[in-house]
Amino acid sequence: MKLPKEITNGFLIFLGIGLYFLLMNVLGLADLFYLRTLNVFFIFYGVNKTMQMNLQEGETSFVSNAVSAMATSVVGVALSVFGLLVYSYARGGDAYVETLSKTFMFGGNPSVPTYCICLLFEGLASSVIVTLMTMLYWNNKYAAD
Repeated sequence: MKLPKEITNGFLIFLGIGLYFLLMNVLGLADLFYLRTLNVFFIFYGVNKTMQMNLQEGETSFVSNAVSAMATSVVGVALSVFGLLVYSYARGGDAYVETLSKTFMFGGNPSVPTYCICLLFEGLASSVIVTLMTMLYWNNKYAAD
């Protein structure tokens, strides 16, 4: 049984983001906010790979490719947030999130679920932006009508 490319590439996004953040923790760089923003490149990679696969399969409809790109990024973001949820509870729950929230832009002391929900919304917003940017990049490859 072959998984859809959206799930496969979304899982690649999850692996990339997860390994990147684990590496940042090991190197002691997890508190540097600007390094945390580089995860968007993993989303670009997965979405771009989905777009290339669609074009190789002959799919040139703008709307279906946009839906495919969005599904890829949403799968990656959802898996990443779920991974953070599990990792946060494994590292001490709310006490671990308090160390993260010092370097992230939150007011007060968020709980693990609050932190993850906020990151989910942030990730969904970045998914929309990445999808739009990728569709603009690949725009000349699609049928206009």
